[in-house]
Amino acid sequence: MPNILVIAVGGALGALSRYALGVWISNKWDQGFPLHTFLINITGTFLLGFLHILFIERLNVNPLWRLGIGVGFLGAFTTFSTFGYEVIALLEGGSFMTAGLYTLLSIVVGFTGVALGVGLARLI
Repeated sequence: MPNILVIAVGGALGALSRYALGVWISNKWDQGFPLHTFLINITGTFLLGFLHILFIERLNVNPLWRLGIGVGFLGAFTTFSTFGYEVIALLEGGSFMTAGLYTLLSIVVGFTGVALGVGLARLI
């Protein structure tokens, strides 16, 4: 039961954080490129890579905290489903170049974010 509770609390906080940050970014950027989802997903990939190494290899953090933050918070904070929907919406709207750029950047920068997070955590 503690696992479910920490994941639920982390998930609620992650979803609320994603929503608030997404609204804030969207209010600052309205250029056709879904920057809000992109930045949230890239931040989440970096944090997952960084915190996974930091919590397991460096700090030996309690598994409940790792579940709450990794699966709960970051699982709800990042959103592959929104990314997928936005790509389809861009394609249906005829924005083929933006859809391709968004997809390519999300994959390349996402993997780079994880790698940077892992590398940074191992330097600490």
